[in-house]
Amino acid sequence: MRFANVVSALGLALALAMGIAGVSAHAQGKKDSASGVNDAQIQLDLKEKLGSKRFSGVKPEVKRGVVTLSGTVELYSAKADADNRAHHIKNVLSVRNMIDVASATELTDVQLRDKLAEKLSYDRVGYGTNAFNSFTIGVQDGVVTLGGVAYGPMDRDSAVSLVANFPGVKDVVDNIEVAPLSPNDDRIRLAVARSVYGFPSLNKYAIDPAKPIRIVVVNGNVTLAGVVDNQADKDAAGIRANGVSGVFKVTNDLQVAGAVTSER
Repeated sequence: MRFANVVSALGLALALAMGIAGVSAHAQGKKDSASGVNDAQIQLDLKEKLGSKRFSGVKPEVKRGVVTLSGTVELYSAKADADNRAHHIKNVLSVRNMIDVASATELTDVQLRDKLAEKLSYDRVGYGTNAFNSFTIGVQDGVVTLGGVAYGPMDRDSAVSLVANFPGVKDVVDNIEVAPLSPNDDRIRLAVARSVYGFPSLNKYAIDPAKPIRIVVVNGNVTLAGVVDNQADKDAAGIRANGVSGVFKVTNDLQVAGAVTSER
């Protein structure tokens, strides 16, 4: 009797195990089937989202909700935009962005940096804030790292967008800081600008839309950046900034033409 009971118990355990395995396999089958349906829909959504000409070289693939983007685009902004669009598609779990930026424009890192510096110097002209932005630019193998201080979020976003849409840029690292909102700093900015650009020997810089003397103010501390013609102009700008009421400290980082760094 005991042996029969053991056999019966083993048979029941085996049946239960087989039943559980069957249910598990059925559940996994349903899961795989649902994943396949989702993947097919994601692929259709990707085709729609990436249907414009700027994404014509992009090749999207989907596997179990993971999107892999490969192929080529002409501008870094298209690579970033493709990634953003893929992330916003329903049921996408993650996105692997393997897109290469293959611009027809071949520039050395130094050439690319210099061209970007020139473009950024005229960015936001007409908005009255370009004199209060000071950016640094580093380029390595086409990857651009932006630093410095922007007057406001719109100034920072404009700078990043300009670089992202420039031919030859492979990637953009945004390390730009935004100056904090401060009515007192705004007062100091305007006062320093009037004092510096209004000085007779420095007035020649005021007529340049690029505003080559950049004035950064954070919590009452003033930093002068940009490029001037000679040491006398650099010294005069520092003295004029120091004479403004409410200024705690002036850091004179102005460069004299002929000894220009990558800062702009």
